Amino acid sequence: MSIEILAVGGAHIDRRARISGETRPGASNPGSWFEEPGGGVFNAARNLARVGRSVRLIAPRGGDAAGQAVAEAAERAGIDDWPVLFLDRATPSYTAILENDGNLVIALADMALYDAFVARRLRARSMRDSLAAAAHVLCDANLPAETLAALAALSAAGGKTVSAIAISPAKVVRLRSAFPHLHHLFMNGAEAEAIAGKRPDRAEDWPDLLRASGLRGGSVTSGGGVTVAFDADHIAVIEPAPIKAIGDVTGAGDAFAAGFLHARIAGLDLCQALRRGTACAAITLAAPHATDENLSAARLDTQLSLVPEARFLP
Repeated sequence: MSIEILAVGGAHIDRRARISGETRPGASNPGSWFEEPGGGVFNAARNLARVGRSVRLIAPRGGDAAGQAVAEAAERAGIDDWPVLFLDRATPSYTAILENDGNLVIALADMALYDAFVARRLRARSMRDSLAAAAHVLCDANLPAETLAALAALSAAGGKTVSAIAISPAKVVRLRSAFPHLHHLFMNGAEAEAIAGKRPDRAEDWPDLLRASGLRGGSVTSGGGVTVAFDADHIAVIEPAPIKAIGDVTGAGDAFAAGFLHARIAGLDLCQALRRGTACAAITLAAPHATDENLSAARLDTQLSLVPEARFLP
């Protein structure tokens, strides 16, 4: 069985609390609580499956109710789920506190189980068969650095394109050893700064800094500001249209990665990939969840009509 995308990385439980009124640090704040399956690569994988891509997911999880919830969410999205089960361990979780407008106050990541997905597990028959069957590999920085480096090297040796999601400023540095084999790294400004060591005065200057750090391709989002993407030969930028009402910022970067990859797999250029990534992120930002279960290829095309043109830089 051939698959378009092998997704390897985080698939866990997201818990989010939203403060009802004005945020009062150091005090009890009234609000509401919500829980759903999430994780960088899992969010992107569900979005990719919903727009019609064939996706296989390999992700560590525990033998608990949370792990079962992840499995059920993967099935609903149409993902071919091949979990790596640790029956005596708890499934990882991410807990976030959000302001009333949906912006993040603070988050806690309980992700110790991912450290157990060491590089030697890539030698398992299921992993080798999955790599052989896939055309593209998408991973995230939830996994250990040695595992990411080995996965990227194996994928590149097999002729696969390899993309990665940065996850956080603390975790993106785990991908450094994978840079020689990485085609694209999805980042926000804080994650890009963790790689480059500084911020440029203009978003358009991110590619120079990141190329100097060893990256040959990537994209940097900045909320409602300019998004820039680059590969070995080109740089493109887009200024997203304002979003009137943000449902939740969680998962927006993962949605951007899905839309961007969806376009690149179709053979579209950087500008068109930027537009589709931006459209997919906008759909997710307007939804109350980390992914929108109503996402489809047709809906993405409709949203695309609201996205400004991207442009190549000289």
